[in-house]
Amino acid sequence: MATDELKTPLTTGTGAVPGSSFIKACFNGINAFLGIGLLTVPYALSSGGWLSLLLFLLIGLISFYTGILLKRCMDSSPYAKTYLNIAEQAYGKNGRITVSIIINSELYLVTVGLLILEADNLHKLFPNFSIHLLAMDGSRSFLILTAMLILPSMLFTDLSLLSYVSATGVASCLVIFGSIFSVGAFGGVGFGYRGQELVNLGGLSTAISLYIVCFAGHPVIPSIYTSMKSQFHFTKVLLVSFFITILTYMATAIVAYLMYGANVESSITLNLPSNQVAGAIAIYTTLLIPITRYALMMSPVATSIEGALPQEYTNSTHVRILIRIALLISTVMVAYVFPYYETLMAIIGSIFVVLGSFIIPCLCYLKISRFRRRWGYETTAIILILIFSATAAIIGTYSSILELFSSSE
Repeated sequence: MATDELKTPLTTGTGAVPGSSFIKACFNGINAFLGIGLLTVPYALSSGGWLSLLLFLLIGLISFYTGILLKRCMDSSPYAKTYLNIAEQAYGKNGRITVSIIINSELYLVTVGLLILEADNLHKLFPNFSIHLLAMDGSRSFLILTAMLILPSMLFTDLSLLSYVSATGVASCLVIFGSIFSVGAFGGVGFGYRGQELVNLGGLSTAISLYIVCFAGHPVIPSIYTSMKSQFHFTKVLLVSFFITILTYMATAIVAYLMYGANVESSITLNLPSNQVAGAIAIYTTLLIPITRYALMMSPVATSIEGALPQEYTNSTHVRILIRIALLISTVMVAYVFPYYETLMAIIGSIFVVLGSFIIPCLCYLKISRFRRRWGYETTAIILILIFSATAAIIGTYSSILELFSSSE
């Protein structure tokens, strides 16, 4: 995930505490969905125009509904209590393997995005910094520096000591939103930027892909559901979580778009003045995220690779460390060659989040409920969601890859 995503890698089902209350479950749900998309949603709005917010609401409603479908899949069998188990229940071992590849690929690309995000924000703070010995420009120099800062955390094969940062996701988002608003209200920027478009058809596919990234938390839904004391309140938990998440995303997008209009950067922190307190708080809060989250996000990917190794290597600490270092080096290389944050996030949204949050929940539900389901409004709605998802995936992927290669020329 996402991707996903200011959130932690909750694909392993460790995001919620057993026997969690209604409030705790809501907090976990918000933390799962309110993530790194907060930084790109203003750029998405500037790409698609004001009317694209209607598509954002539609995507949010679809995500809420597919979350309900996952709950129904879990209710169908005592075995289907994790995202991977649901896929296996529906499509056997091949389904489990396919979903595992999708989730881990999303997490891998999200960590690449974290590196790019860190390098871009550091370059904004220190525009004259560069590693002359390697003939690198500022942003790429900070990629190397970021990797060196992250390296110590990759040496820990047991990341339980770092798991406390999962509780900082919501707080980080609120701090960033508050800082953006403060810059507009008290920093001399204001909210009266002229030139915003009602709709921009050329940027609509990018906007949709980036909006989809905002809802990359579906792999954690089963763990939130199974951890609740009163599971019959789960639909309300999901409703509250999505309502607050959608409200926060939209407020951030609207405020930032009113401040900067078409000049919104791929990450909103790149627009904020670093010489003002509010802007500096947002930037430094963002800087902490990749350093504290990278190892946690990469852990499921490393664990999956370890599970595919022969038994004699699986429990070797040295092998596990080497795998994590190799993953770190590979993500730095990818970020070095393609340092385009907004395009990478759009690719993650149009391919992996569409699959993980829209298509797979629908397909699993259709397969699991096939013996008791009749053709009706629900089946029609699911088919329409699948058509919308497939269309968004094809158009978004094509335009994102086209933009990626045109940017690298």
